[in-house]
This record gives sequence, C-alpha cells and structure tokens, in this order.
Amino acid sequence: MRLAPLPHLDALEALLLEAGHDLYSGEAVSQLEHALQAAYAAEQEGASAALITAALLHDIGHLHSQQQASDLAAGIDDHHEALAVQLLHDLFDHNVLQPIALHVAAKRYLAAAEPGYLDNLSPASTCSLTLQGGPMSEEEAARFRLRPNAAQAIALRRFDELAKVPGLPTPPLSHYLTIAVTVMKACP
Repeated sequence: MRLAPLPHLDALEALLLEAGHDLYSGEAVSQLEHALQAAYAAEQEGASAALITAALLHDIGHLHSQQQASDLAAGIDDHHEALAVQLLHDLFDHNVLQPIALHVAAKRYLAAAEPGYLDNLSPASTCSLTLQGGPMSEEEAARFRLRPNAAQAIALRRFDELAKVPGLPTPPLSHYLTIAVTVMKACP
C-alpha cells in the first residue's frame, strides 16, 4: 500500500491527536503516550533534535492504518516503519526518516547481537519480532552494522523499549512539535 505524504505539520499533529489515544497494541499505554515517552527518553539522553523527532514519530505508520491490534492478532506484519517514512517523506529528511525506517531492523539486530535483549522485551514486542522476521542472522547483522544511521536506529529502538510505562509524565505534544519544526525540510 502506498500512502500520500502528510502535507504539513498540522496534519501530523491532527493524526497524533485523533488516532493517538488508541492503545498501543499489547501495551498499557496509548499510541500518543508511547510516542511522547519515546521522545522524552531521547531528550533525556541528550539526543539530537532529529533523533528526538524520530522517536516521537517512529510508530506513526500504526496510527495511519488503524489496524495494528488486528494485524498483530492475525499474525500480520503491517510494515509500519515503511508506512511512517511514506507519511513523513515531504516533511523531514533522512536524519529523521532513516532511524524510523531502520528501527524494526534494529530490534532484529539487537535480538541477535545483544545477550539478554530478548529477555527484556515486552510480550507484545516479542510477538511482533517474530512477525518481523525474528533475530537477524550473523550475515544480516554484519550488513546492518554497516548501514548509515544504524547507530541512530539502535538508539531509537532503545527509546522505543523504554516508552511503555503507564502514567509516566512527559512534556506535551506541543513541546515535541516545536522541536520537530527545527528539523523540517525547508518549504520549496
């Protein structure tokens, strides 16, 4: 499925506010809470504005499809990372888009390369890992390490895993949209 890119930041904000209150599949937080917590984790680590924005928007492909819970239950990988890149393509450059595009691959990489990583995944994340291809082979992991933005994707993945805490206070969406504006593509 090919999606039309979001035309402006207002459309992005509307999508987050309208669809973001649905539960994040298999977790005890909403999609919006997950997004805000991931951005907050990135900000607390001193990440760049691009990586904070990527953390905020990494799962926006789930919001657009509104099918996440049923896809997961049906054993379908929705390829939300690719959907997110399609939606955000006109608004942001590769510094935001590449970590988003690679955050699923980063989970597969960490599952293969980091002892104990699998033990710390939530049940829903473990289930989605299986749908997404499982841990990488040694060859896949070696190729992944060489990709531009692999380190940023791994950092994003770690922020993603931290962003599942019910009731965690975070700054509001407006705070992170202010950061996102600083890394948007210039208007033509």
